[in-house]
Amino acid sequence: MNKRLNFRIAAGLLALFSLFLLAACNKKENTEQSSNTMAQNAAAPAPAATPIDPATVATVSGTVKFDGMAPKPSKIDMSQDPACKGANEAENVVVSGGDLANVFVYVKDGLGSRTFDVPKDAVVLDQSGCKYHPHVLGVMAGQTVQIKNDDQTTHNIHPTPKDNREWNESQPPSSPAIEKNFAREEVMLPVKCNQHPWMKMYISVVKSPFYAVTDKSGKYEIKGLPPGDYTIAFVHEKLGEQDQKVTVAAKDSKTVDQSFKAGGE
Repeated sequence: MNKRLNFRIAAGLLALFSLFLLAACNKKENTEQSSNTMAQNAAAPAPAATPIDPATVATVSGTVKFDGMAPKPSKIDMSQDPACKGANEAENVVVSGGDLANVFVYVKDGLGSRTFDVPKDAVVLDQSGCKYHPHVLGVMAGQTVQIKNDDQTTHNIHPTPKDNREWNESQPPSSPAIEKNFAREEVMLPVKCNQHPWMKMYISVVKSPFYAVTDKSGKYEIKGLPPGDYTIAFVHEKLGEQDQKVTVAAKDSKTVDQSFKAGGE
């Protein structure tokens, strides 16, 4: 009888000891997992922006021309949606008096390892008249893009990037603005509306604040450049890319014009 009792006591103690060891191991494992998770979730501090002496900054500006017979803008039929009212024309090639609009101009090379603060202010992409405004938008990587719907119909915003995350989100009338950002540099990222197939625009995501989009008069201006040697890229959705080298000295003001031939030649 005593042997049987002693055996039960020993078995019970062994079971308690095993439970103690298991609890200790679980606690250690959970602590390690928690520490690892905290380490992974801790945001790495953003690199400090490279200082630029405002007394030395330069400006690059110019005009982009269209060389050849300008195509006649095609009319867009929006009758499939009664809420889409007014005239609408394709914006793939917009030329006025030989001046080319919607060309994205940016410093492609020459900034080296410089870093720049991401602007706190959002850039706005509006939907009005079943049309995107603007047709070409520039933004820094990580900067907020605020998307608004001023139409009395539902839009469906659908970026189709190569290097960024793709998303597809509906936006009913009078709904709050959608806020998104793009993590990686990607020039001429296409955006479409799945509800209205004629609605198309492009977002260009870059790492620096040195970019511009030509207006209806073909003009652009890039301010605040530190002195240096740069490659300026001119990018159009249909006509391709043209690059130019430019050197700017302190307080310099350089004019860099560019032209695109019909057919992108």
